[in-house]
Amino acid sequence: MFQMISRWIVASLVLVGLSGCGYNDFQKLDEETRAAWSEVLNQYQRRADLVPNLVATVKGEASFEQDTLTKVIEARAKATSMQVSPETLNNPEAFKKFQDAQGQLGSALSRLMVVSEQYPSLKANQAFGDLRVQLEGTENRITVARNRYIKAVQSYNVLVRSLPSNFTAMAMGYKIKEGFTVANEAQISLPPTVDFNKK
Repeated sequence: MFQMISRWIVASLVLVGLSGCGYNDFQKLDEETRAAWSEVLNQYQRRADLVPNLVATVKGEASFEQDTLTKVIEARAKATSMQVSPETLNNPEAFKKFQDAQGQLGSALSRLMVVSEQYPSLKANQAFGDLRVQLEGTENRITVARNRYIKAVQSYNVLVRSLPSNFTAMAMGYKIKEGFTVANEAQISLPPTVDFNKK
């Protein structure tokens, strides 16, 4: 009987200690990262939903580069085929694959917009202009959503690493969450080449 009471007391002390060491904060910040992540997914889905209309409008331009369209279609298919859940946040490999797929779609769409500048009839197309504005707005929303997610992950990770909450993290299995990274970090660190002699 004494052993049972002493175990109950020890368990109660551990629970009280955990609650005083950030357990509730972990719950709050974990939910904030999930909510921020859901908003990122929402904006990525919004972008993916714009692609078919954009592609259909561009296909009307008979001489448009098929390779560019094909890359957009393939990138969208890859990005939307990935099964993403809140658990993806705790799986660095799955998270990186998702980031890469979204990065490829973003790059393909950027290429599409650049190439479309060479087609005056496409630039004059009202539907294309409207879709372009929507896409630009969506890209801005993605940036805002990603920034919110980055901040939520930062707050969570600080709690995981700080004393005494890091003991709670170890005891409860809370691990550092992956933030967004830039796929081509080495490339973007190089200064752009500017050539005024090109026509």
